[in-house]
Amino acid sequence: MSYEFIVVHEELAPLVAGVQLNRPKELNALNLQLMGELRSALEKLDSNDDIRSIVIFGNERAFAAGADIKQMAGKGAIDMLKIDQFSTWDAIRRVKKPIIAAVSGFALGGGCELTMLCDMIVASETAQFGQPEISIGVMPGAGGTQRLTRAVGKARAMEMVLTGNFISAQEAKEAGLINKVVPVDLYLEEAIKLAQKVSEKSPIAVQLAKESVLKSFDTGLQEGLFFERKNFYTLFATEDQKEGMAAFIEKRKPEFKNK
Repeated sequence: MSYEFIVVHEELAPLVAGVQLNRPKELNALNLQLMGELRSALEKLDSNDDIRSIVIFGNERAFAAGADIKQMAGKGAIDMLKIDQFSTWDAIRRVKKPIIAAVSGFALGGGCELTMLCDMIVASETAQFGQPEISIGVMPGAGGTQRLTRAVGKARAMEMVLTGNFISAQEAKEAGLINKVVPVDLYLEEAIKLAQKVSEKSPIAVQLAKESVLKSFDTGLQEGLFFERKNFYTLFATEDQKEGMAAFIEKRKPEFKNK
């Protein structure tokens, strides 16, 4: 399937697919069409058994510099309710396969929120993260007040949301927002390496482990522990669990079959 605002790489590396945001003149601003295409691509990749991990990236100048303001400027509250743009974000949140954001340059507003919708983030030294919506009279609406606070804490999140200040890649790493900072020429390569490492594991175990980690954001401790145990026990019904433990005992590399 062809897309206008994204490029899909079904084999960015063995078992790893890539989706590139592709509105370079607009610094990959996230308009409704781009987000719809991204949702469609991710859902298709999620159902492809030949793919185990997904990397989302932009270009060296920008991952995504925010939402498309021109598309929203003239809208009223009822218009925004009818558009229901966040249903697309909810669908992306339900993707079962691990998603890694490879970020260089700007990740602002919706761009920052999209990185936080991913499961891990690798950034170049030039990356900047921020929620500058307050400067145009609104506030984050796709998770910027919720996921950011859970990632970096109340004080840092309040500062970023209420002032619109950006933080550097190194500051983001120190705050716990991202996983790794690397030179610009390595950011995509490092994200792919991380995706490949995850892809070597049992896909069923990875799916249930991702599901369990995400559950911790939605529940209290006791409910989360119950959910974790359920998924833990479920994995003992898989062939991959038998293979993984046998390989450990026999001191060899496991051959996972997603069964």
